Amino acid sequence: MEIEGKVILDLGMTSGTSKAGNAWKKKEIVIETFGTYPRKVKMTLFGDRSETVGADVGQSYSFSVDVESREYMGRWYTDVSAYSSRLLNTPTPGETFAQPMAAPAQPVQQPAVAAAPTATPADPFGSSDSDDLPF
Repeated sequence: MEIEGKVILDLGMTSGTSKAGNAWKKKEIVIETFGTYPRKVKMTLFGDRSETVGADVGQSYSFSVDVESREYMGRWYTDVSAYSSRLLNTPTPGETFAQPMAAPAQPVQQPAVAAAPTATPADPFGSSDSDDLPF
C-alpha cells in the first residue's frame, strides 16, 4: 500500500531489549496526507529501516506501508509500518500533487454540424402561430 504525505512530526527513536535478549529499535513519525481532506497518520519504522528509510520533517514522501490490526485483551490496535520511502517534489503554495492527465493517443475528430433548417416544420398539435404552447 502507498501513502503520500508530508512528515510533520518526528516522535523520536525508541530502543530496548526483547524477552529473548535481542536488541530492537524503532522510530515513529507522523505524516499529513494530501488532498481535500488531509489525514494525520502515525507510522513506525522498525529495526534497520529506522535509519535507512527517509523521513525528514518538512519533506514530502511516498511511503510503502503495511497495515496490520491485532487484538489484545479485548481491544484492537492498528499499526502502520513503513518499509520504504521515495522523496516527492515539494509543491509550491497552491500546487497539488495531482498527476497530469495524459494526452489522448489520437486527435479527437469533431462531428460535422448540420445546417439549421430554413423552413418551419408543420405544427403537430394544430395550434396557431401566436400560441406556441401545445396545451
